[in-house]
Amino acid sequence: MPCPMCNKDPVTKYRPFCSNRCADLDLGKWLTGAYVIPAADTDEEDSISSDFIPNESNLH
Repeated sequence: MPCPMCNKDPVTKYRPFCSNRCADLDLGKWLTGAYVIPAADTDEEDSISSDFIPNESNLH
């Protein structure tokens, strides 16, 4: 399996990457949010989250 960043052969020390540079590039993508799993809001999630929004009646 080639390096996921540059498609070179992996090096055991940095597996699955070929170098420390490619490993750092991948980490940078994780830290900046470049890798995201898209999620869709559902009606159930909307109704649950609205139950926790404070209003004047439940603040006192």
